[in-house]
Amino acid sequence: MIETKHRALASVLLINDAVASNLAMLAAWFLRFQFEVIPVTKGQQHFSTYVALLPIVTIVFPLAFAVQGLYRIHPTRGKTEEWISVAIGSVVATVILSGVLLWVRPGAPDVFYSRATLAIFMVMALVFVIVGRTFVRATVERRHRSGKDLDRVLIAGNGDLARAVVERMSTHLDELGFRIVGYLRNGDEVRLDGLQCLGTIEEAERVVLEQNIAHVFVALPHASSEAMMGLLDRLVRNCVSIHVVPDLLQFMVLRSRVEDLDGLPTINLSETPLEGWSRFVKRAFDLLVAAAALAVLSPVMAVAALAIWLEDRGPIFYRQVRMGLDGKPFEILKFRSMRVGAEKETGAVWAEKDDPRRTKIGRFIRAWSIDELPQLWNVLNGDMSVVGPRPERPQFVEQFRAEFPHYMLRHKVRAGMTGWAQVHGWRGNTSIRVRIEHDLYYIENWSLGLDVKILFMTVIHGLRHENAY
Repeated sequence: MIETKHRALASVLLINDAVASNLAMLAAWFLRFQFEVIPVTKGQQHFSTYVALLPIVTIVFPLAFAVQGLYRIHPTRGKTEEWISVAIGSVVATVILSGVLLWVRPGAPDVFYSRATLAIFMVMALVFVIVGRTFVRATVERRHRSGKDLDRVLIAGNGDLARAVVERMSTHLDELGFRIVGYLRNGDEVRLDGLQCLGTIEEAERVVLEQNIAHVFVALPHASSEAMMGLLDRLVRNCVSIHVVPDLLQFMVLRSRVEDLDGLPTINLSETPLEGWSRFVKRAFDLLVAAAALAVLSPVMAVAALAIWLEDRGPIFYRQVRMGLDGKPFEILKFRSMRVGAEKETGAVWAEKDDPRRTKIGRFIRAWSIDELPQLWNVLNGDMSVVGPRPERPQFVEQFRAEFPHYMLRHKVRAGMTGWAQVHGWRGNTSIRVRIEHDLYYIENWSLGLDVKILFMTVIHGLRHENAY
């Protein structure tokens, strides 16, 4: 039932995006050739020429948005993240459309489409889609708040698992279209704050009928397996949607997904959004950003390399083994910031404030993260990503994996030059536990929009930091 509602909302959003992008194309023609917001210098183009593009637009824009995950309904996704994804999707769709028009010119084989009109179209598509999506979501939430289209929900259980279900559901009731009417207690008298106890789990049938329940969320601990079987036996006798919440709270560190093994359901406890097309899109994004960054920052890198060599005539680069994707080691490339052979005496240790092993140039390039720039080559080589959890040395990985059970989940994605933890100040010799929490949040909530946001935050306030020493 939940998936059905999500599919219905996704379908409405898809129709909205298709209609909005079509209206944007028509608006772009009027702005360009009727109102001339950009002066027309090469003659007018007929309205029908752009009307002929609408079937292509109808296909290209929803596909580009689908790649951005805009039709996967996430109640926890914020408006800003959604708008960034829409912006990226609009740019990608317009670029694809421009490429298609080099080969296909429907209705006008001898016409070259105005680049200025396409630029206006991209902006208008972004505006129309966001306005349309905002209207759709506002309409749905307004109907739910007014009591329309709501499904009545009953929680079966009153322990920690039931409390977790209520907490997660309560913050998104308007989006989900749920109304929690109460709960059934499982033997003891522990209460769920803010909810009415409607009886015991043995009275489930009566409560479902009296309260006109549409969904029952069964949230009982493993120890209550016998009680759960009895409850399920009573519930299946009624026309109600049954959702069994597995007692996996101690294992839930990434999003989970039910998988089918020849008819046998299994629960994947380490599902990430970076699968399939998303992995391809992120890799393409990495290549584009890394190549552009190398082109722009090559003068800075050349000056840094020359300064390092002039200071002590030692090696310019420093290679170090780090742990990457799937726990495989790779050699990270950095500008040398310490004396040659600095670790022969100390071994593998964290850099400290006013570290005596640093050179004069090293102190500066580490403070401004310039020593990390050669890792752009690691990105192009496929060892790293532009954004992701920072890689650690194998010695530290062995230490942390023993202390923090979920530490190795960081290696389900490529290591990054910058990350969610770093832009929040958790870099260098800071709390490993907090850094792990930030890294797992990034992995679970990855989107191209989140990568763009992290890059923006890195440029604004992540390059120079008090913990970069």
